[in-house]
Amino acid sequence: MKKILRISAVVWGSLLATQVGNAQILSKLGADLTGLLGQGGNTTVIVQYSQNPSLLDKVVIGLLGGTVLQDLTAFPGQVVQLPIANILGLLGLADVAYVTPDRSVLGLLDITAPAVNAPSAWNAGLTGAGVGVAVIDSGIAAHPDLNGRNGASRVVYRQNFISGPQQDLYGHGTHVAGIIGGDGAASTGSQYTRTFTGIAPGVNLIDLRVLDVNGASTDSAVIRAIQEAITLKNKYNIKVINLSIGRPIFESYHLDPLCRAVQAAWNAGIVVVVAAGNLGRNGYATITSPGNTPEAITVGAMKNMGTVSRADDQIASYSSRGPSYIDLVAKPDIVAPGNLEVSLLAPNSTLANEFPEDIVPTSYYSMGPAGTPEYFRLSGTSMATPCVSAAAAILLQQNPSLSPNTVKARLMKSASKQFPLTSSTTDPTTGQTYTDTYDLFTVGAGYLDINAAMASRDVAYGSTASPSVKWIPSSNSAYMVYDSSAVWGSSAVWGSSAVWGSSTLVNGTSAVWGSSAVWGSSAVWGSSAVWGSSAVWGSSAVWGSSAVWGSSAVWGSSAVWGSNAGIGDPNN
Repeated sequence: MKKILRISAVVWGSLLATQVGNAQILSKLGADLTGLLGQGGNTTVIVQYSQNPSLLDKVVIGLLGGTVLQDLTAFPGQVVQLPIANILGLLGLADVAYVTPDRSVLGLLDITAPAVNAPSAWNAGLTGAGVGVAVIDSGIAAHPDLNGRNGASRVVYRQNFISGPQQDLYGHGTHVAGIIGGDGAASTGSQYTRTFTGIAPGVNLIDLRVLDVNGASTDSAVIRAIQEAITLKNKYNIKVINLSIGRPIFESYHLDPLCRAVQAAWNAGIVVVVAAGNLGRNGYATITSPGNTPEAITVGAMKNMGTVSRADDQIASYSSRGPSYIDLVAKPDIVAPGNLEVSLLAPNSTLANEFPEDIVPTSYYSMGPAGTPEYFRLSGTSMATPCVSAAAAILLQQNPSLSPNTVKARLMKSASKQFPLTSSTTDPTTGQTYTDTYDLFTVGAGYLDINAAMASRDVAYGSTASPSVKWIPSSNSAYMVYDSSAVWGSSAVWGSSAVWGSSTLVNGTSAVWGSSAVWGSSAVWGSSAVWGSSAVWGSSAVWGSSAVWGSSAVWGSSAVWGSNAGIGDPNN
């Protein structure tokens, strides 16, 4: 009798397999399971029942060669392992409502936090709790992911430095704040398949609004905001300033008012983290101000390539490269994930309204009914910068006595140096291919690694100002010029080959120093170059019609980078 039942079950499954076109049967099968049909081997599925599974259900599973691995209690269901060839046999059971694969579930800020080893900090109880991070940006919208355990907002102070209401009308600052300190509350629970958690989910945020509804501002607004952060330093324990903003370099950092304001904050004991800029497709010497400030930690953007592993990550082709214009400061200092980052949505903001396709649907992270979206996707060094700001907050929670110089030194020295020699990417709009070389002017000291930084016990007894570069035409070579008080000097703690590495400095045969490259007459900062009307922000440039910012978006020729405009590249 047992043999007959086994044969009958197999025949039953075979008959069902011939009815693949039967909509009623296939409606019980997850769409991503149909691709497995016809393959060999076993698989694990979740079987959902209309009522608690009966003894007969379990018997049939056994006859199909399956094994019940776990009974579920959240709903009537079982986790079952069985031959792929017999999956359709399950669908003939009257009590079976739906069968799906036992899917992989990704947590955290999609895949950003694992890429920088943030979970190591969380496991050690380090979330940036108690540390104040000033976000000088477009404002921070109210969001459940920015509340503390008592329900009160972790945005502990707000101030407006431009006209308009104290809210994020643009949508950029909220996204940045979420990468720094979102705790994933709006995507946490049994119904969620992804939880979007910022890098330092315990920090307090200080909202200093400087960018308007279009993402533009002025030097003076930003400087006043930096000054206010210095004033409020002790009251709110402000240890970090995040500046995901920038503008062209017009003079030496010694004279640039933005750079001077950044230096004042640094000297006041605040770590200042600045975006490198998004002009990397125009070549070297494309760092924007105040990212050219030697003291600041200037951040370039990596692409996570859609995987949790950091082993396949690549530099984003748009990430600005050093050395800086005029002063030739070696920048960026470090790189971090910044491409297609999922973070907090500011509802009805300019970015959300102009790019609704970048709003993350609830179906992407929830098994429940469609609800109000809470998350948004953006790319740029703006998104990489808050990763490093959050990392700094974690180090400062671990040891509140660290100076900005020691924080910078630990982050840079511990950064991963594991990169490919080159990588290429093709713009889907223009068809142009960009090849990137992983030299120090592209990736700085390396890829942010929070776990390694936490393990560092190095102390910077001098300045960690990024060195400048000296070009010698007669020998077609270049070398670093260190401040005599800097820790990067050859006689200092880390020595000349430590952070910057002598072998990474490109010479005359490479792209940076070639006659048509940085220093050539047609270089980045020429009159018809980056800031010209047909350059970076034109419709056919970096932000093509299928890219983040769309052809008719913020960066039209008369927009932010017009002759009378201020700072505020929202993807910078």
